[in-house]
Amino acid sequence: MPHSKLPAAFFQRPDVLSIARDLLGKHLYTNLNGVVTAGRVVETEAYRHEGDNSLTLHLQRKRHQAQGLHVPGGAAYIYTVYNRYALFNIATHDAAHPDAVLIRAIEPTLGIEEMLRRRGLAAPKRGFTAGPGLLSQALGITPALTGLPVTGEVLWFEDHREDVAEVDVVVSARVGLEYAGAEAAGLPWRFRLRDSKWTSPAK
Repeated sequence: MPHSKLPAAFFQRPDVLSIARDLLGKHLYTNLNGVVTAGRVVETEAYRHEGDNSLTLHLQRKRHQAQGLHVPGGAAYIYTVYNRYALFNIATHDAAHPDAVLIRAIEPTLGIEEMLRRRGLAAPKRGFTAGPGLLSQALGITPALTGLPVTGEVLWFEDHREDVAEVDVVVSARVGLEYAGAEAAGLPWRFRLRDSKWTSPAK
């Protein structure tokens, strides 16, 4: 059976945690200047505007840029950290609920030679797309793509009918959020495939 593209309705559901969990095993594609690259999603994080001080602080600090989250779910929201790494998020729910899912790691599946070229690598090495900045570089994702639908012809996700069982999912605290306080840093909103060698190294 042909693979199906995830529709906007997938990202417009109200529960960002379910969306983050359900993206595991889906396949993320980019088509940039006719070059298609893709990878299987193996790690995500959820960010919710209610009860999550890390997102509250982000909305305050990046007030203008964060308008990109006040949109119907299914749009790309990409920003850089350390003036270097582009983080690929998807706005979820609706314009009144600025929630988001961060894609943290993928397993490369298509266009691997191009992904290596973008990463500046001569040959594959373990985990070369394991980490949000690394996967964005490999897939050619930059802040210029912010606002594009993740259901379109440049960015999209496909359902390859992989059934990810609960036993195969590791749920843990998100990475690098100590600045937001202990409560936000401890929220178990990071989702990983248990046996994947492509999840990011942060524990």
